[in-house]
Amino acid sequence: MSENNVKSMIGKVFSDIAEGIETGQFGKKIRVGVTTLGSELGTENVVKGAELAQKRDSSLEVVLIGPKVDSFLTQEIVSNEDEGYKKMEELLDSGELDSCVTMHYNFPIGVSTVGRVVTPGKGKEMFIATTTGTSAINRVEAMIRNGIHGIITAKSMGIKRPTLGILNVDGARQVEKAFKELVEKGYDINFVESSRSDGGYVMRGNDLLLGTPDVMITDTLTGNILMKVFSSFTTGGSFESQGFGYGPGIGEKQDRTVLIISRASGSPVIANAINYGADLSRGGLKDIYKDEFKKVQKAGLKDIIGKLTKDAAPKAQEEEVKAPPKETVTGTISGIDIMELEDAVSVLWKNGIYAESGMGCTGPIVMVNEAKLSDALKALSNGGYAVDDSDPC
Repeated sequence: MSENNVKSMIGKVFSDIAEGIETGQFGKKIRVGVTTLGSELGTENVVKGAELAQKRDSSLEVVLIGPKVDSFLTQEIVSNEDEGYKKMEELLDSGELDSCVTMHYNFPIGVSTVGRVVTPGKGKEMFIATTTGTSAINRVEAMIRNGIHGIITAKSMGIKRPTLGILNVDGARQVEKAFKELVEKGYDINFVESSRSDGGYVMRGNDLLLGTPDVMITDTLTGNILMKVFSSFTTGGSFESQGFGYGPGIGEKQDRTVLIISRASGSPVIANAINYGADLSRGGLKDIYKDEFKKVQKAGLKDIIGKLTKDAAPKAQEEEVKAPPKETVTGTISGIDIMELEDAVSVLWKNGIYAESGMGCTGPIVMVNEAKLSDALKALSNGGYAVDDSDPC
């Protein structure tokens, strides 16, 4: 270790001691990042929310990731959004950040986010599972996994036995049946009855407003709309002023704790999202995720999902298509139906264009190298796909 590094470490130790004496808060701080570029309301709006989150919690250190600004917060300087995402991932992977809040992130299929709102009926907090991303291509399987993601998130927030309800959308009864089978095989689920007189575990619109369950299961696109309504109904939809954002990405392919907010999120929501991220890290989100999935797998999740999806499984492709050499994929193509997403990727591979599937903020996307975006759009258009290269976020 160099002399400069030793001096830096010693300086940090003394700084931490001095701060601990001043605040009464000793020990390692939770560090939550927030990317500041891309907001429709301006960088100043993001910084204001970050500063508010920091002032609320002396055991938290908020790190701004973006261009240099006038703020008392720690800053990681980057010049554009792509650099911001790379820096965010670098800091999360190195352990320098415990979690990070951002306005757009391409989660892989299998990962979805659990939003958190304050319901207007009784001012009760409720988790909406889920709000962005796609837990699975099959709708019912996705909603089953959404529910598990919601339980994990609620437990990470200190709710030992969160109550669970299933919103009355297409597939709700199949999801209910699957969860009851999991209960029969030993997985603990704390169902709650609807507030309506006929009860049942399938929730109505009234239950949304009242916050009847701790965790409300729904499909992701419905959840996304609900988040927008809950967050911005007091502003007439002009910007999001309430709630805690779209939440952390949960899934077997997601190691980083990344929380999503909208580009239309106001500073109060941004502050809440940062505090949400800090609380999840304190609550041991990653450990609870591993423990919960062990329990649900032991109860036969794989077999239950297998029975649900065997009839809906796509036919095997007549020919195996090999992927071209891997490339950096920052160009995004939207407008492709979730059921055709993997076929679209195969079309591009056949045309010698490396591609990956993912989820943007409003649905499925295909990701390609920015330099090959035009060729990819042409290949997909020729293949009969209606595509769009605009950024819907």
